[in-house]
Amino acid sequence: MSSWSGKSKGTPLGYQIFIFLIKTDIRLAYFFLIPVTLFYFFFSSKRNIYFFYRHRLMYNSVKSCFFIYRNYLSLGKTLIDKIAILSGQKNKYEFDFEGEDYLHKLAQNQKGGLLLGAHMGNWEVAGELLERVDSVINILMVEAEHQKLKDVLAKAIKGKKVNIIPIKADMSHIFNLIEAFKRKELVAMHGDRFVEGSQFVELNFLNAKARFPVGPMVLAARYGIPVSFVFSLKKTNTKYHFYATQGKTYPNIRKPSLRNDAIKTMMADYVEVLEKMVREYPNQWFNYHSFWVDETIN
Repeated sequence: MSSWSGKSKGTPLGYQIFIFLIKTDIRLAYFFLIPVTLFYFFFSSKRNIYFFYRHRLMYNSVKSCFFIYRNYLSLGKTLIDKIAILSGQKNKYEFDFEGEDYLHKLAQNQKGGLLLGAHMGNWEVAGELLERVDSVINILMVEAEHQKLKDVLAKAIKGKKVNIIPIKADMSHIFNLIEAFKRKELVAMHGDRFVEGSQFVELNFLNAKARFPVGPMVLAARYGIPVSFVFSLKKTNTKYHFYATQGKTYPNIRKPSLRNDAIKTMMADYVEVLEKMVREYPNQWFNYHSFWVDETIN
């Protein structure tokens, strides 16, 4: 099992072409997404995503291939939606909210909060919606993606109470994370990727062992920061469903003999919600790397 690098295959030229199409007509951008999706379907490696559908969700081979195509298409549409919303076309979309009041309570209690999501649905859209919450929000983002999108992000977050914290290989971002927790601010990040060198636990996910990073959850427990699991899923071409769980504060277990079990219990809560979401929206979990410990293709 390999760790995740955070790199994607999109190019600046590709982004510019689709930005032009999006400004012209979002439906036109969706239409031109079809040949791009077919290209990646036929010419990119599908090994890991096929394993997910075929051996974890137990789809037959034909259904697995069909869902791979749907997955690629969904990813393309979320990227288009992200650019459209960040460029001022949010009025073309509908949003419904489940658990939004939990996030308002986190802000009102002024205890801060860890908003733990996943590489699923449209997290960037969720970030845009979080402007409704009266709190500074720190977003952890893999440095490779931050560098690629920094110009777009700079325009999108200008004037908003949002800080971007790039995740660095030397783990120096942890200090920024700690400072955000000390300031009792909200921190938003994904919880379904571990970076080489980071602390992790192995838990059952879709009936097999997978590795999940524990650093942010451990820090949240240490500083008494409530944790909420947050997702933004695409329901139709123009509608998103925002989902958040009630904030939960986990005990800071210092005794070594009890600490590992306590960490696994914390992460098990997250994995339970993530598995529920993945089963409900199987074409919106964008996992393209080896995820399970014993992952093999039969």
